[in-house]
Amino acid sequence: MSTRKRETSLTAATADKHDLYERAVQNVQAEIDFVDRTYKKRRGRAAVRLREDFCGTGNTSCEWVRRRADNVAFGLDIDQATLDWGGQRHVGRLKPHQQERVHLLNRDVLKPGDARHMDCILAMNFSYWVFHQRAVMKEYFRSVRRSLAPDGLFFLDFYGGSEAFLEIEEKRKLKGFTYVWEQDKFNPITGSVRCYIHFDFPDGTRMKRAFRYDWRVWTLPEMRDLLVEAGFGTVTVYWEGDDGNGGGNGVFRPTLRGDPCESFICYIVAEKGR
Repeated sequence: MSTRKRETSLTAATADKHDLYERAVQNVQAEIDFVDRTYKKRRGRAAVRLREDFCGTGNTSCEWVRRRADNVAFGLDIDQATLDWGGQRHVGRLKPHQQERVHLLNRDVLKPGDARHMDCILAMNFSYWVFHQRAVMKEYFRSVRRSLAPDGLFFLDFYGGSEAFLEIEEKRKLKGFTYVWEQDKFNPITGSVRCYIHFDFPDGTRMKRAFRYDWRVWTLPEMRDLLVEAGFGTVTVYWEGDDGNGGGNGVFRPTLRGDPCESFICYIVAEKGR
């Protein structure tokens, strides 16, 4: 059966939600390109030890160890079933010497244990928005700072703009299925938002609420302030360039000035500091 036929035959009953999520949401190659390039530019050497917080399937961790023979990755997550899926799908497909350098751990990111002395720590896909209280978010940032090597960098992605505060549904058609992002309920008093990911298929079926997120919508100034209060040194925002058609071009550069877009995604890079 051809790849095209196999993809268009996906249904809500036959598709794997983790596979769909990775195809719709993640681009681990581009993410690691940014982390690798940014660390080397700022530190003058290649990073070796990386920790992926809220790692899910560990897809990013596996991409990291494929890059260089001495790279080591630690992935932390509290969902054992998702870690098991990633262990089979991603770690299991690595070469033996690569598998030895990936450690997917069922562990709370607030209590990372011995997953320390990292060159890079990543909090991607906005997963750290699970922390609603300012004090808890600061506690997490302080824990990250303690886990970094003296010249370590903390990488976060961030989304914002006026649409982040709306109850909306957005669809994006991909090969064999449609990705649906729903911001279902938003409370402007607390900043809390409940979001879902659904997947629609050519046969008319829907994998409803494949993923649920109970987050707080944070603002970029809040994140920058909290990182500084948690003890980080320089905090830099990397803003995405314009493709000329109102979209992003995938190139992120450091800046102190962004555009007031309805929706944007950027990176935050924080130095451990003294």
